[in-house]
Amino acid sequence: LAVNDEADDSNAIIEIRAATGGLEAALFAADLFQMYKRYASHRNWKFEALSFHENEVGGFKEAIASIVGAGVFGEMKLESGVHRVQRVPITESDGRVHTSTATVAILPQPEEIDIVINKNDIKFDTFRAQGAGGQHVNTTDSAVRLTHIPTGMIVAVQEEKSQHRNKAKAIQILQAKLFDEQRQQNQTDRVHARRQQIGTGARSERIRTYNYQQDRITDHRINMSLYGIDDFLSGNESLNHLMSSLLEENRMKAIRNFLDDSKRRGSDSVK
Repeated sequence: LAVNDEADDSNAIIEIRAATGGLEAALFAADLFQMYKRYASHRNWKFEALSFHENEVGGFKEAIASIVGAGVFGEMKLESGVHRVQRVPITESDGRVHTSTATVAILPQPEEIDIVINKNDIKFDTFRAQGAGGQHVNTTDSAVRLTHIPTGMIVAVQEEKSQHRNKAKAIQILQAKLFDEQRQQNQTDRVHARRQQIGTGARSERIRTYNYQQDRITDHRINMSLYGIDDFLSGNESLNHLMSSLLEENRMKAIRNFLDDSKRRGSDSVK
């Protein structure tokens, strides 16, 4: 019985965005970005930042990175979703606990032969890179914005001083987005949407809470709680244990769904 995603052996693109909570959400997004970066290092995977937008307190409004290694997407795909943090922000003067969220999306990174983009379908713009406060950080139009005309997808990259490197990174991100959209559509055509673990529905749900007062991480999909947030955010064995437990539950769920479908088909054939 094959329960793996056809893209499980792929490298991955990770996108982290601040959601509800303003500056605190951006700080939490930066914490998650560093956690996955450390995790990649522990696994001897190559982690490369492709694009990030930093605010004035060091948080990330958005951060995108490439992770290269054996079976990266298959191991990390269940990190997609809404991550919630409950803690006292550094910007809070009265010591009140705030609840903020950040979204994580794990996309399979296609090989160049997997997705070909017609150059006539891309609108290419350049602009001056900006710093956290909105000021221009250089005097040349090195930042790049790509618009995929058929889908309306927009990708902007400004991290490199070279316009050529920014354009290459932007195309890499765009390819991953288009490949993921195509992959999800293919999956939806084959299986029931309720059984999708990665998709627009899953990403809109709270999947995990990081409660600093209780020093506890709870994954709501499998009702598992772990203690030691600092250790968890260091990206070592604690995170690996939770990810392995999620994958095992996902595998068992796929088997249960397969058996249910088999019974249903058997009942229909008797009628």
